[in-house]
Amino acid sequence: MTSLQEIQDFLDLKRFAFVGVSRQPKDFSRMLFREFLARGYQAVPVNPDASEIEGQPCFARLQEIQPPVEGVLFMTAPAVTDTLVRECPGAGIKHVWMYRAGGVGAATPDAIGFCESNGMGVIPGECPFMFLPGGAWYHRFHGLVKKIAGSYPR
Repeated sequence: MTSLQEIQDFLDLKRFAFVGVSRQPKDFSRMLFREFLARGYQAVPVNPDASEIEGQPCFARLQEIQPPVEGVLFMTAPAVTDTLVRECPGAGIKHVWMYRAGGVGAATPDAIGFCESNGMGVIPGECPFMFLPGGAWYHRFHGLVKKIAGSYPR
Protein backbone atom coordinates (compact mmCIF):
# COMPACT_ATOMS: atom_id res chain seq x y z
CA MET A 1 0.00 0.00 0.00
CA THR A 2 1.20 3.50 -0.83
CA SER A 3 2.22 5.63 2.15
CA LEU A 4 1.24 9.24 2.69
CA GLN A 5 4.98 10.00 2.86
CA GLU A 6 5.48 8.70 -0.71
CA ILE A 7 2.61 10.91 -1.87
CA GLN A 8 4.01 13.92 -0.05
CA ASP A 9 7.49 13.26 -1.49
CA PHE A 10 5.99 13.37 -4.98
CA LEU A 11 3.92 16.50 -4.31
CA ASP A 12 7.00 18.21 -2.84
CA LEU A 13 8.74 17.98 -6.23
CA LYS A 14 6.79 20.99 -7.60
CA ARG A 15 8.09 20.12 -11.12
CA PHE A 16 7.30 16.85 -12.83
CA ALA A 17 6.37 15.32 -16.18
CA PHE A 18 2.67 14.78 -16.85
CA VAL A 19 2.30 11.94 -19.36
CA GLY A 20 -1.08 11.42 -20.96
CA VAL A 21 -2.49 14.92 -20.62
CA SER A 22 -5.12 15.18 -23.33
CA ARG A 23 -5.28 17.68 -26.17
CA GLN A 24 -9.01 17.94 -25.42
CA PRO A 25 -9.66 20.92 -23.08
CA LYS A 26 -12.62 19.27 -21.30
CA ASP A 27 -10.83 15.98 -20.58
CA PHE A 28 -10.33 15.06 -16.91
CA SER A 29 -6.55 14.97 -17.39
CA ARG A 30 -6.66 18.61 -18.47
CA MET A 31 -8.62 19.54 -15.33
CA LEU A 32 -5.96 17.92 -13.17
CA PHE A 33 -3.18 19.51 -15.23
CA ARG A 34 -4.76 22.97 -14.81
CA GLU A 35 -5.16 22.37 -11.06
CA PHE A 36 -1.45 21.64 -10.69
CA LEU A 37 -0.58 24.78 -12.68
CA ALA A 38 -2.97 26.90 -10.57
CA ARG A 39 -1.22 25.63 -7.43
CA GLY A 40 2.18 26.75 -8.68
CA TYR A 41 3.46 23.41 -9.92
CA GLN A 42 5.46 23.15 -13.10
CA ALA A 43 3.65 20.23 -14.68
CA VAL A 44 5.52 19.47 -17.90
CA PRO A 45 3.19 17.95 -20.51
CA VAL A 46 4.35 14.91 -22.45
CA ASN A 47 2.31 14.08 -25.53
CA PRO A 48 3.90 13.17 -28.88
CA ASP A 49 0.91 14.64 -30.72
CA ALA A 50 1.02 18.18 -29.27
CA SER A 51 3.52 21.06 -29.28
CA GLU A 52 1.88 22.86 -26.33
CA ILE A 53 -0.86 22.27 -23.80
CA GLU A 54 -2.36 25.06 -21.67
CA GLY A 55 0.41 27.35 -22.93
CA GLN A 56 3.13 24.99 -21.68
CA PRO A 57 5.66 23.56 -24.14
CA CYS A 58 4.89 19.89 -24.70
CA PHE A 59 7.53 17.21 -25.12
CA ALA A 60 7.23 14.02 -27.15
CA ARG A 61 9.40 11.89 -24.81
CA LEU A 62 10.57 11.97 -21.21
CA GLN A 63 14.24 12.18 -22.24
CA GLU A 64 13.57 15.38 -24.20
CA ILE A 65 12.44 17.42 -21.18
CA GLN A 66 14.83 20.28 -20.42
CA PRO A 67 15.73 20.82 -17.74
CA PRO A 68 15.09 17.20 -16.74
CA VAL A 69 12.49 16.27 -14.12
CA GLU A 70 12.74 13.83 -11.21
CA GLY A 71 9.11 12.72 -11.24
CA VAL A 72 6.38 11.65 -13.63
CA LEU A 73 2.61 11.31 -13.36
CA PHE A 74 1.20 8.74 -15.76
CA MET A 75 -2.42 9.22 -16.84
CA THR A 76 -2.15 6.61 -19.55
CA ALA A 77 -3.58 3.24 -20.49
CA PRO A 78 -1.82 0.43 -18.60
CA ALA A 79 -0.03 -0.85 -21.72
CA VAL A 80 1.36 2.65 -22.39
CA THR A 81 2.56 2.99 -18.79
CA ASP A 82 4.18 -0.44 -19.06
CA THR A 83 6.19 0.72 -22.07
CA LEU A 84 7.03 4.30 -21.03
CA VAL A 85 8.05 3.52 -17.46
CA ARG A 86 11.13 1.86 -18.95
CA GLU A 87 12.30 5.29 -20.16
CA CYS A 88 12.32 6.68 -16.61
CA PRO A 89 15.78 5.57 -15.42
CA GLY A 90 17.43 7.05 -18.54
CA ALA A 91 15.56 10.32 -17.98
CA GLY A 92 16.71 10.59 -14.34
CA ILE A 93 13.24 10.02 -12.92
CA LYS A 94 13.13 8.84 -9.32
CA HIS A 95 9.41 9.22 -8.49
CA VAL A 96 6.52 7.69 -10.46
CA TRP A 97 2.78 8.20 -9.88
CA MET A 98 0.44 5.91 -11.84
CA TYR A 99 -2.99 7.58 -11.76
CA ARG A 100 -6.14 5.75 -10.80
CA ALA A 101 -9.48 7.02 -9.55
CA GLY A 102 -11.74 4.25 -10.79
CA GLY A 103 -11.38 1.46 -13.28
CA VAL A 104 -8.01 -0.06 -14.05
CA GLY A 105 -5.97 3.15 -13.97
CA ALA A 106 -2.45 3.46 -15.34
CA ALA A 107 -0.64 0.87 -13.20
CA THR A 108 0.36 -2.66 -14.11
CA PRO A 109 2.16 -5.23 -11.96
CA ASP A 110 5.07 -5.19 -14.45
CA ALA A 111 5.38 -1.38 -14.38
CA ILE A 112 5.26 -1.34 -10.57
CA GLY A 113 7.86 -4.10 -10.36
CA PHE A 114 10.10 -2.29 -12.84
CA CYS A 115 9.98 0.91 -10.76
CA GLU A 116 10.70 -0.94 -7.52
CA SER A 117 13.58 -2.94 -9.02
CA ASN A 118 15.11 0.29 -10.36
CA GLY A 119 14.96 2.15 -7.05
CA MET A 120 12.15 4.52 -8.04
CA GLY A 121 9.46 5.52 -5.60
CA VAL A 122 6.12 4.43 -7.02
CA ILE A 123 2.53 5.38 -6.25
CA PRO A 124 0.50 2.70 -8.02
CA GLY A 125 -3.01 4.00 -8.34
CA GLU A 126 -4.28 7.03 -6.49
CA CYS A 127 -5.89 10.25 -7.68
CA PRO A 128 -3.76 13.32 -6.86
CA PHE A 129 -6.90 15.43 -6.34
CA MET A 130 -7.52 13.55 -3.06
CA PHE A 131 -4.21 14.76 -1.63
CA LEU A 132 -4.16 18.40 -2.70
CA PRO A 133 -5.08 20.64 0.26
CA GLY A 134 -8.41 22.43 0.03
CA GLY A 135 -9.71 20.33 -2.85
CA ALA A 136 -13.34 20.16 -3.93
CA TRP A 137 -15.78 18.32 -1.68
CA TYR A 138 -16.16 15.37 -4.06
CA HIS A 139 -12.40 14.71 -4.00
CA ARG A 140 -12.44 14.82 -0.20
CA PHE A 141 -15.49 12.50 -0.28
CA HIS A 142 -13.54 10.07 -2.50
CA GLY A 143 -10.81 10.08 0.17
CA LEU A 144 -13.38 9.50 2.92
CA VAL A 145 -14.80 6.49 1.08
CA LYS A 146 -11.29 5.06 0.76
CA LYS A 147 -10.67 5.66 4.48
CA ILE A 148 -13.89 3.83 5.40
CA ALA A 149 -12.91 0.97 3.08
CA GLY A 150 -9.45 0.82 4.66
CA SER A 151 -7.65 1.56 1.39
CA TYR A 152 -6.54 5.14 2.07
CA PRO A 153 -2.74 5.56 2.29
CA ARG A 154 -1.26 5.87 5.79
